[in-house]
Amino acid sequence: MKAKITGNPIVQLVDVHKSYGPHHILKGVNLDIMEGKTTVIVGGSGQGKSQVLKHVLGLTQPDRGKVLVNGQDINRIKKKDLKKIRTEFGVLFQNSALFDSMNVFDNVALPLRERTSHSEKEIRELVEEKLAMMDVSGSNDKFPAQISGGMKKRVGLARALVLNPKIVFFDEPTTGLDVKKSNEIYRVFYKTQTQLGYTAVIVSHDVPKIFKLADYVALLNNGIVQDCLTPEEFQLSNDPIIKQYVETAMGPLYSSEMEDEL
Repeated sequence: MKAKITGNPIVQLVDVHKSYGPHHILKGVNLDIMEGKTTVIVGGSGQGKSQVLKHVLGLTQPDRGKVLVNGQDINRIKKKDLKKIRTEFGVLFQNSALFDSMNVFDNVALPLRERTSHSEKEIRELVEEKLAMMDVSGSNDKFPAQISGGMKKRVGLARALVLNPKIVFFDEPTTGLDVKKSNEIYRVFYKTQTQLGYTAVIVSHDVPKIFKLADYVALLNNGIVQDCLTPEEFQLSNDPIIKQYVETAMGPLYSSEMEDEL
């Protein structure tokens, strides 16, 4: 039996369509992102996963359909109201998107300086707190070129969390990292979400490891969300498209082992 998705949807995509010229990328996406939970969006290359994030962030408008954040259609509100909603967002980009000309401290402090009226003393305290949470204390004066890929991800996450957002978006967060560093980043994700209680939306190809973080997994296929299920349901689904994805991404042996375990 399919488990019931419980809680309140903080983000809803309702019949979202998007085309670029003759290319129909999103063909009626329906997806609820539940408050305080981690939703992982998976799917093959070119299926529109990053487009979903751009629509929720308000960087792209749908040709048809609605994107609701806390019940508000973000494409039908005033710019100042959209700006206010965005203050509740944190984003960790695929390449961390740190500014090369700024040191670690200034990269993390940037959102505070741009969006708040905090004093420099308050900013320093907040930045130090988030860097300590990421286990990168003492790196304040280093520049992005002087730190490892794993540290860049941690600094990027510190910047994404420095305003204590309600929703954090992760776009392929472990790209370019080896297995050990990827696992370290996943542990940091789990720790910070447990401590701060934010809603997480993760676009990832790192299957099945990313399932350990997920409350729900949504498969984007051919421009629609095929289904949104718990990790266990997803891996044991009889839906032929989901089943094919699981076997392609993880292999039939993995699927068989999962079935035996559960």
